[in-house]
Amino acid sequence: MNSVSAPTHDALTTEIPDYPMSRSAGCPFDPPPELSELRAHAPVSRIRLWDGSTPWLVTDYADQRALLGDPRVSADVTRSGYPHQSAGLKARRAEASTFINQDDPEHARQRRMVTAAFSIKRVEALRPAIQRIVDQLIDELLAGPKPVDLVQAFALPVPSLVICELLGVPYQDHEFFQDRSKALIKSTATPEESVAAVRELIAYLDGLIGEKLAHPAEDLLSLVAEQVRAGELTRREAASMAQLLLVAGHETTANMIALGTLALIEHPDQLARVRESQDPKLIASAVEELLRYLNIVHSGRRRVALEDIEIGGVTVRAGEGLVLANDAGNRDPEVFAEPDRLDVGRNPRRHIAFGFGVHQCLGQPLARVELQVVYSTLYRRIPELRLAADIEEIPFKHDGLVYGVYELPVTW
Repeated sequence: MNSVSAPTHDALTTEIPDYPMSRSAGCPFDPPPELSELRAHAPVSRIRLWDGSTPWLVTDYADQRALLGDPRVSADVTRSGYPHQSAGLKARRAEASTFINQDDPEHARQRRMVTAAFSIKRVEALRPAIQRIVDQLIDELLAGPKPVDLVQAFALPVPSLVICELLGVPYQDHEFFQDRSKALIKSTATPEESVAAVRELIAYLDGLIGEKLAHPAEDLLSLVAEQVRAGELTRREAASMAQLLLVAGHETTANMIALGTLALIEHPDQLARVRESQDPKLIASAVEELLRYLNIVHSGRRRVALEDIEIGGVTVRAGEGLVLANDAGNRDPEVFAEPDRLDVGRNPRRHIAFGFGVHQCLGQPLARVELQVVYSTLYRRIPELRLAADIEEIPFKHDGLVYGVYELPVTW
């Protein structure tokens, strides 16, 4: 853990910056520059959140990995001191908690119920079906008008179709659940908007679980419904779990598809390497590098200390909140050479874009396969793909849990 040049506790609390911090104009792919300064000079320091609370911000890669693997650190959102991202997200979590916001043993008990569906072997078996989805959507792109918004025409449909197939959710309802999902991950949503969205989504999924109880199928919702039948989950817990899987299963990957495409277009030498490669290892490396470089989970992983913890030369007291800035960690020069350079041949498998420890992303094998299929297919089939607007005109998602673009006009 990094304790070099660590300032005193008093020095850390003299000037407390607001968080999240703003990115530099003209640098949409880079974390806020203040994070790099803090990582170099004060890797554990106080920040001020929307509610006036002052949790600790951790910017050093090694410190973040240590904390994410430490059982003295809790992901339980109901604990006093937990640093919520916004009033809306706090209200939403109070309305519908899921296992990712719980600690073991309950976290592990519920997670085990669905782990097998996201195993590498099970996900690899889906690769041909994902390839068919991607090819069909590209066929429609090529046959349709241009310019086109790649977000609505491709980036969002790909993971939505995949997660619907996996869960057993009718894709024809995608406008309903995508609209509610937007409210759930938007930090500017009011508590009333967030609670209304999660209630509507849970009611919808509860209805589907009822159907699966009556008529089981070969899908993940039927598996979750079976846990209800066995008395392992309540209907409410099952619907909340389904809501987590549905929202997480399409929002993050959709943003990686669009933002990754934009990053490659803005780095034409790297785009050419991906487009021209027939090597699955390079494509897999490109996926990992874009995950590291872009850090679409850009508001930090939130935790609260259960005991006093010494980290980065600072004592974090029991009950104090922690914000682990993975975007700063994934740009740590002690771990990644020239970290601010996009290099698709780097293969940075040590990145923490999916987190680390027992709470690391359950769906990461599925996300990897989806991105590998997309990145190996889209640019090869549409080699002249380019922006249909200046990058300064692209609307970036600065106001949500997941970073990306609202629209991506492209042509060829």
